[in-house]
Amino acid sequence: MRQRTLGAVLAITAVTAVPAVSAHPAQAAPSPHVTVSGGETQPVFSRADAITQTVNIEVPVDSDHDGVRDRVQMRIMRPKETDQGLKVPTIVEPSPYWAGGNDVPNHDVDIDGLSARGLRQNRSADVLAGAFPGYYDNYFLPRGYAVADLDSLGTGGSTGCPTSGARNEQAGARAAVDWLTGRARGWAPDGTPVKATWSTGNVGMIGQSYDGTLPNMAAATGVPGLKAIVPIAGISSWYDYYRANGGVVAPGGFQGEDLDVLAKYVYTRADREICKQVIADIEARQDRDTGDYSRFWDERNYVQDARKVRAAVFVVHGLNDWNVKTKQSVEWWNALARAGVPRKLWLHQANHNTPFRWRIEEWLRQTHHWFDHWLYGIDNGIMQEPRVDIERAPGQWEQHADWPEPGTRTVDLHLNASGDLAARPQSGAAQSMVDAGRTRTAEQLAADPAASDPNRLIYLTPELTKPVRVGGTPRISLRASLDGRSPYLTALLVDYGTDTRPTGAVASTGEQVCYGEGVPGDDGCTTRTAHVTETKPFKIVTRGWLDARNRHDPARTEPVKAGKMYDFTWDLQPNDYVFKAGHRLGVVVLSTDYDYTLRYPAGTRLSVRPGVSTLHLPVAPR
Repeated sequence: MRQRTLGAVLAITAVTAVPAVSAHPAQAAPSPHVTVSGGETQPVFSRADAITQTVNIEVPVDSDHDGVRDRVQMRIMRPKETDQGLKVPTIVEPSPYWAGGNDVPNHDVDIDGLSARGLRQNRSADVLAGAFPGYYDNYFLPRGYAVADLDSLGTGGSTGCPTSGARNEQAGARAAVDWLTGRARGWAPDGTPVKATWSTGNVGMIGQSYDGTLPNMAAATGVPGLKAIVPIAGISSWYDYYRANGGVVAPGGFQGEDLDVLAKYVYTRADREICKQVIADIEARQDRDTGDYSRFWDERNYVQDARKVRAAVFVVHGLNDWNVKTKQSVEWWNALARAGVPRKLWLHQANHNTPFRWRIEEWLRQTHHWFDHWLYGIDNGIMQEPRVDIERAPGQWEQHADWPEPGTRTVDLHLNASGDLAARPQSGAAQSMVDAGRTRTAEQLAADPAASDPNRLIYLTPELTKPVRVGGTPRISLRASLDGRSPYLTALLVDYGTDTRPTGAVASTGEQVCYGEGVPGDDGCTTRTAHVTETKPFKIVTRGWLDARNRHDPARTEPVKAGKMYDFTWDLQPNDYVFKAGHRLGVVVLSTDYDYTLRYPAGTRLSVRPGVSTLHLPVAPR
């Protein structure tokens, strides 16, 4: 455990009884200090009197190829006492979205010719702008923190080019830490050199979505001084955001989006011409035709650099998030575990969202203690608390020692000729379906499991006699053949049984919660939300995709001979879900997944050999 640092670098005062003393004339005013009581920093500084400053920080790359090193712009707010000798740590939210976004068309996903290129559909410029909670200044600044907003390269006040996760953006996020620790140069807007003389050199990062990805990126460089991060629905590998096992797969809600579309969306720097060739190169190299993993994608994979991470990592993800899917956080979490990185994990029932919106008090307590511990060295017990918080049902939280739960085991269930999903295999003749292509969604194809449907194959367990908790990454192995245009194999894991379940959405309760000091235009309050639920006869719990041409390697496309049986194995998205007693667990096998995969014309025949085809299910102890 790291020890609290005292003395010249940082003055911290614990609240204790103070003995009476005699008055002395002309006593010097006490130096400003941070106050700690009950194991946490106290709100003793004024948000209203805070100092603001803007700094343009040099980045050791020239991504726009103008012959000058790029710069990232950071806007800082800090206690006024930092101009009187107080030194404080900084919590940074790096983002490409501070300046909003552009209207950008997505790629067409209805494939009639041989190419997966082409454009269609507009992404509204207000989808992501302003989606992140702005409570850090109200809550953390009074407790002795500077807070900062950082424009990612190619966005807002920064120079350079946006590249959707490439190494230049990683260097930009790292540069903010380097300036706060005295290793990088910075300038005020008028060109005056400026240093962070008020900084302790301890830095934290927090954010959601792309804003949660940039902390992962910075941490993966091993930058000294970055002590703790809180990535909320952050990406750890961009390949797994826009691809899956060799197939082009969209983030939920953004069919047809890809790296180039996102780069164009966030390209908001003043010079709107200089990066066009850089983004055109992204479009050329991202390869929507094969979907293969390549050196281009490997540059955007931070999981492989988990061993470099020096920061403690508090991972947060929604179990119903189909935009940034759960694999992003789970692969990162597992890699950090192997690297011995200090970690915490929250898994909640919302979609692409932050628990600050509904579990406000506990969220503030844990993140406050997290940053106090790692940035101030306060021994507040946060690392002795259970490592994992899981929201089992709306508002019902459990705590666990780790995830996946110790004692989790893989149970094999066979896709049998009878249509059963069972522990014992039952072989038979190949069973076939005809792909519906772009005509039906997975929700439509998963409905009514008792009905005969030519566009799916479905396998069901008997009604469960006791609850079954699935906690981890399911996998599926098929002995199967394809005959037609579509190369996709899709598997859905479905909970059949009428129940009221969270949809992932949240809605306002109307309850106002105040969390920090208000100022004109910002009252330091928010409105609590609650999970939206619906009563339905089934729920698609998780799903996964494979391009059959990448059956051996996501980096290598191989021909598929029509009608020939091959062995295919692929992963579904990780989850933690309890199938209730009386429900049935189902596997639905498809080719096209309307909302995620490219959509070829209908008619591809998919045949599966029963008995040898198997679902590998991670069953956790209850």
